[in-house]
Amino acid sequence: MLPKSFISLMALLFIAIMGISAPSYGEEKNPKVAWEHIQQGAMVVDVRTPEEFAEGHLENAINIPFENIAEEFTKRNIAKDQSVVLYCRSGRRSGIAQESLIKLGYSNTYNGGGYQSLANKQ
Repeated sequence: MLPKSFISLMALLFIAIMGISAPSYGEEKNPKVAWEHIQQGAMVVDVRTPEEFAEGHLENAINIPFENIAEEFTKRNIAKDQSVVLYCRSGRRSGIAQESLIKLGYSNTYNGGGYQSLANKQ
C-alpha cells in the first residue's frame, strides 16, 4: 500500500498538470496588434450580446454573439482565410469564439480582447 503522502503528492501533481493544459481562451488580446489587423482590412466581430453591442461598439463591427459564431460564419459563407478580429467585454468570449472558428478551419483570426481596451487605443 502506498503512503498517504505519496498519494497526496500525486494528486497535487495531477491538478497542477491539468491547470497547465486547461484551455486558456483569448491569449492574444493586444489592442495595438488588433488595430494593425483592422487597419489592414480585417473583419471586426463583436461577440457580445445584442444589448451590449447597442450600448457601444467599434465602428464597422458586426455583432455575432459568441455562442452563434460557428453557425453564422457558415451561414454567411465567410472565407476560411478571411482576416477576423474578435472582441467582447474582457476577451474571454472572443477567445471562445476564436477557438470555435479555428476548429472550423478559419486560419486568420485574432482575439482583440475587450471593447474598452480597443476603443481606448483607437
